[in-house]
Amino acid sequence: MAFIITGGIFRSFAEYSDVVQLDSRFFSTNEGLTEDTVEQLLELASQRILSRIRASSWWADYNFSRNTALNNDKRLLPDVNGKFILGRRQDWTDLCVYFALQEYIYPKYADFGNPDSSEVRKMALYKERYDDLWRELIEDGSWYDFSQDGVIQTSEREPTRLKLVRVR
Repeated sequence: MAFIITGGIFRSFAEYSDVVQLDSRFFSTNEGLTEDTVEQLLELASQRILSRIRASSWWADYNFSRNTALNNDKRLLPDVNGKFILGRRQDWTDLCVYFALQEYIYPKYADFGNPDSSEVRKMALYKERYDDLWRELIEDGSWYDFSQDGVIQTSEREPTRLKLVRVR
């Protein structure tokens, strides 16, 4: 379980070994996936996840309910800092790995002309896992230390339910 924080700055939810652990055979056959390359992609995936949290209605509702100075203006919402995600850390690591695999790593090697190729199928699998875990984490709402005191107080927990909409 890795949260990479260097010099007090959050870098990533995951590290190279977390990704290799999930699909070591893929990494042994693709030598171009070096540790440096994968860790850069994990940092990119982590920043994208933090951006997605900030854009979520859960983040907006939570902040608007506690800070009236924001005047329900989404432009004034504070950024999400990965250092203050204290709960469910392994789930955040898994989420980052799933996102990096399906968005950045497998697409580099996937044969999109063959929808049955293993990389294309794995991308779909990890997208599904990512979506399920994302929904679970956002609905849980008990993982962020808003007061930044190192402890998630009961008053900081904000579970929610997303409106599920069937699209046809």
